[in-house]
Parts: sequence; C-alpha cells; structure tokens
Amino acid sequence: MIVNRSSRTLLMIVSLAMLAGCASGSRHDASHGVDEPYFARDMPGLPGGWDPMMSRVDNPILEARRLGNPPPALVRQALLAQHEDWVGTPYRLGGTSQHGVDCSALVQNVFAETFQLNLPRTTGEQVREGSPVARDELAPGDLVFFRPPGAYRHVGIFIGDGRFLHASSSRGVMISRLDNSYWRRYYWQARRALEPTNLAQRLLVDVDA
Repeated sequence: MIVNRSSRTLLMIVSLAMLAGCASGSRHDASHGVDEPYFARDMPGLPGGWDPMMSRVDNPILEARRLGNPPPALVRQALLAQHEDWVGTPYRLGGTSQHGVDCSALVQNVFAETFQLNLPRTTGEQVREGSPVARDELAPGDLVFFRPPGAYRHVGIFIGDGRFLHASSSRGVMISRLDNSYWRRYYWQARRALEPTNLAQRLLVDVDA
C-alpha cells in the first residue's frame, strides 16, 4: 500500500511539473543579441524610476513612498526590487524557488511576496486572471503572455518602459524588452490582475505592517 501511494505521489509531481512549464525558447531567446543579458538600471520613463542608490536603503519601497511616487512608479520600484532578489536564479521546469524556477512560478512568487496576491500556478490559469489590456496601455504589474512554437506558453511581468521581468529558459531570471525581435514576434496578450493603484495599496499595507 505504501509503495502504491508513493508511486501516485511521484506521478502527480511529474504531472504538475509538466503542466506548470513555460515556453522552452532556449534555441530562440539566447540567439537574439537585442535582448538584454542583465538589467543595467537604465530605466527612464515613469516618475520615480529605478535609482541605484535605492539598493543601499533599508527599505526601498518605503523610501519610494516617502518620495511621493505615484502608484505605477511604486509598483515598478517593488518589481525592480524583486528582480534584485531573483536575478541569477536559473530556469528549471517545475521549479518554484531560487534554486530554480519556471516563468509561471516566478510570477506567482513575485505577486505573493510583493502584493500578497495569490495567482494560479500555471500559465494556462494565469492567462484567465483579471481583465485583458491592450499592448499600448500596459502598466507596471500587468502580466504579458507569449505563444512561441511548441507546447508551452510563456509569461512575464511588465515593469514599464517596454520591459518585462521573467524567467528565461536560457538565461534564468532577467529583464527583457518587449520589442526584442523574438518576444515581439510571439507576443500573445496581456492581463491586468489588479489596477496599479490597488497593487500599490497592497504594497503599502505590507510596508506598514
């Protein structure tokens, strides 16, 4: 009886790993030099954009709030702080931690840790969250989805200035440009789980706690 239960558990784990996967893309996203191998903090655009000095304060989100940043900039600052925590984490299909993570697990972790918002585990479920948003109306915190060749779909988090945070299968957690030739070709749709104002409010509640 114990053996059968163990076998069923192992089968379930393998099945979940397959369902949770993202677009493989390893033969594609690594071959386009337009993509950025690492975020260089050259992010103009939104008020209160990323400041390298923010890494030196005890709580960059609290500091951003003190500076009076509007909700989109505050959300963006929080996402960039998450990038600092996750950058360098390798891609692993079915992975959910900084030892290895896939695209949908990264999105799930970032939203849970930053905004206390529980998103589903897989891209197939996440693409049904919230409401659709046009590409030219993207705001920080929106989910961006891609449909490359193959069985898997890919998801990332828009951070502003035409860039998104994601777990690349070839480079791990990184920030890429939406106008990169590969990502532009396979862009699928975007969803807004919550408005930037609501995301910022959740962020501030966490800071005040």
